[in-house]
Amino acid sequence: MSGAVLVRRQNIVLIAVLVVLMVFGGRLVYVQAVEGPGLAAEALDERLARSTLQAPRGDIVDANGEILATSVSRYNIGVNQVLIREFTAEIDGEPKTGAVAAAAVLAPHLDRDPAELGAAMVGDSTFVYLEKGLTPDQWREIRELGIPGIEPEATTERIYPNGATAGNIVGFVGRDGAGLAGLELALDADLEGTDGSSVVEIGLHGQRIPTGQSTTTPAEPGRTVHTTIDRDIQFRAEEVIDAYTERYGAAWGAVVVEEIGTGRILALADSHRVDPGNYQDTPPERRGSRAAQAAYEPGSTGKLATFAAALDVDAVEPTTVFTTPDRLTMPSGQTFSDADPHATEDLTVAGILATSSNTGTVQVGDRMNDEERHAYLEAFGFGSTTGLGLPGETGGILADPEAWDGRQRYTTMFGQGMAVNLIQNTSVAATLGNGGVRVSPRIVDGYTGADGTFEPVETPEGVPVVREETAGEMLRLMEGVVSEEGTGVLGMLDGYRAAGKTGTAQVPDANGRLTQTVASFIGVAPAEAPRIAVGIVLYHPTTQLSSGIIAAPIFPEVANFTLRHLGVPPSQSAPEPYPLRAQ
Repeated sequence: MSGAVLVRRQNIVLIAVLVVLMVFGGRLVYVQAVEGPGLAAEALDERLARSTLQAPRGDIVDANGEILATSVSRYNIGVNQVLIREFTAEIDGEPKTGAVAAAAVLAPHLDRDPAELGAAMVGDSTFVYLEKGLTPDQWREIRELGIPGIEPEATTERIYPNGATAGNIVGFVGRDGAGLAGLELALDADLEGTDGSSVVEIGLHGQRIPTGQSTTTPAEPGRTVHTTIDRDIQFRAEEVIDAYTERYGAAWGAVVVEEIGTGRILALADSHRVDPGNYQDTPPERRGSRAAQAAYEPGSTGKLATFAAALDVDAVEPTTVFTTPDRLTMPSGQTFSDADPHATEDLTVAGILATSSNTGTVQVGDRMNDEERHAYLEAFGFGSTTGLGLPGETGGILADPEAWDGRQRYTTMFGQGMAVNLIQNTSVAATLGNGGVRVSPRIVDGYTGADGTFEPVETPEGVPVVREETAGEMLRLMEGVVSEEGTGVLGMLDGYRAAGKTGTAQVPDANGRLTQTVASFIGVAPAEAPRIAVGIVLYHPTTQLSSGIIAAPIFPEVANFTLRHLGVPPSQSAPEPYPLRAQ
């Protein structure tokens, strides 16, 4: 080979090498100058460990600030299976390392079998859960063991310190902490808050780099919900309704206590309600509030709207007299009967209400046209939800007067052929006690945010339903009910004047026969200066006894306690009843 050829080949090789070097150099420059920042960012991103800082759920408290629901700090602990290999300890006089040593030290604190715990620590994962729901004290004890790779995860647990008390109102949360029932569900957006975040830079084996990047966005706690419920009144109402529900074998019972003039619900008690901390142990049909969700025929308590309307339009006066047989056929051909046979009497409007005469009531109601009477039923709140805010509230049933048949136009006069929930029915009594002005019932007073500022709820203005004069007349009529001659004599109070109305409605059984009843009572106290309205219902009691016997006695047990708890002084004046019969 000639020297020229050799030189040429060497030059070609040199050029090729230079080209390769230029390519690699260019690529290196490109990587460092162009892709470098992006690659560095990707590498950093892979070293960043992100975690969510769970926002503490807001508390639910009663009217006096007593806790009904709150969240407490808890810790889940996990193991970094790579770091745990570095742990050493002397176990039973012999040096041990890694998962075996860590499990032997940690197991007594978790009440776990060391062999089973040690098996969970073996592997290549940087985080495997070992235990959940530890208290802060338990985590502090474990942290002091100094085991590398045992790491905490802060979380919260929802607790209900009063057990089942007000469980039907408060509701409960699911495993993810979201509300599933009651106020926990209805006000979930207010209670849940806004989660924060934490970002830290970690090394190859999951250890935190002390000088690495670290940023934290704090969580914003949920708002505290201030309810109108008084825990002591709630507890007493629950205690009483549970006892009477069992005594008379009722399917369920409920009691509502409303503060007159404000619409604040002081107690909303359902029999055998849910324990929010163990809601899975309660059948689904008992996890909500039947006082809000269940519609029932009000029976003779529904007569209050009929009598108030008749007085308000001047169709009758309290002393207007009607001839009331125990069985009456109206001009339309419809026949109605009173609950018990009796001789024909000349009763005043006051006497008709006190004795709960159906034959007298249809004569009173017949002095108004259907549209007029229906308008009063709507004004009292029948046929629409109260806006209380509990999930699943029913608006009841109130058909338009055009849809009433020849009999229903009369049955609605005495509380049948329509349906209400207990909150609606209690509101009728509260309206009469408030001078004829209806105030929408409510169960929340306001909210407190993370800054500690209390924000009251907006309360709508009251709506006049009947004249103040009419409301006063109705209270005197209702005092006649709670008297020795009335159906509600067992609803008399100790030291306070009471006004009320009994109601017993016949309802069909599974075969459509009218073999079952609903017993109810609504009342106001003190009658001369009303402070509270109380509504009571016992659904499907096994006895056929009247509401005056099985529902009316609940009223004094709840009302007497409530009035004394609120510091209401006893009545200083005697009732001034209207005459019940023609003079």
